[in-house]
Amino acid sequence: MDMQGLWTRRQTLAGLGVVLALSWSAAQAANVKVQDNTGEVSMPLQPKTVLVYDLGALDIIQTLGGAVHGVPNQALPPLLAGYKDAAKYPQIGSLFEPDYEKIKALKPDLIIAGNRTLPKIDELKKFAPVLDVTIGDGDQLTQIYRNIRAISAVYGVPQKGAAEIKQIESEIADVKSKAQKQGSALMLMTNGGKMSVYGPGSRFDMLYTVFGVQPIKDKIEVSKHGQAVSFEYLLKTNPDWMLVLDRDAAISREGASAQKLLDNKLVHATKAWRNQHIVYLNAANWYLLSNAGPGALRENLKQLSDAFGK
Repeated sequence: MDMQGLWTRRQTLAGLGVVLALSWSAAQAANVKVQDNTGEVSMPLQPKTVLVYDLGALDIIQTLGGAVHGVPNQALPPLLAGYKDAAKYPQIGSLFEPDYEKIKALKPDLIIAGNRTLPKIDELKKFAPVLDVTIGDGDQLTQIYRNIRAISAVYGVPQKGAAEIKQIESEIADVKSKAQKQGSALMLMTNGGKMSVYGPGSRFDMLYTVFGVQPIKDKIEVSKHGQAVSFEYLLKTNPDWMLVLDRDAAISREGASAQKLLDNKLVHATKAWRNQHIVYLNAANWYLLSNAGPGALRENLKQLSDAFGK
């Protein structure tokens, strides 16, 4: 081969090397490593079609301004009312029972799923990578921050996620400084005319360990559905504050409203009632969203800050 031919061949091979290098870089850039409930995972960067089976994740995406292409057939809280438009956001089954035919038709690049869909995640992985945003009862805030960081990284806006976390930290500090001066508080859920209470270690653990609310001295049983109690229990424990979650209101179900239920002589005798320290929490944010997204979390912090700041 003459020198000209050798030179041409070298140029061709060099050019091919550049193309391969660029292709490899593009392939590398198409994924991002993040932390989810299972540990470190590699997820698509800026996926085109995202299906979401977790309301906390929807809250995060909405806050970040990201696109969603499928949502669960679920009673959505007011905070997420924009996702009720089925023409714009196809419904992809319930949180507990995904519609696999619809998933297949939508050809997702990424599926985001959490607590209520956890048993179905292995099946969902047959259609696309799944970001598992499940949040357990312990150290909830760390897990919420993990999800904000992961989703903001996947959408290519990690700086927005960091800014949200910084703002939440500031608002938590404000509530904490006010809560420590308020005495004891009891988290109470009403449901179909019945009552249950929740203390540290429960699904509402953040109220105490993160927001700084002082629990009552009486030890409360830690269980999924809380500890069932009577009106006599409320008078006996006599908290300075009652923070009330009306589950019927949260799921848009007709029932005995919390305010009517607590309007009786025994409750009237408590310090919380006498001092007008009964707060009816944003039921949908606490029950459906479980503080798992920045929108719900910040609304809830504001409500507590306003109550404790009076």
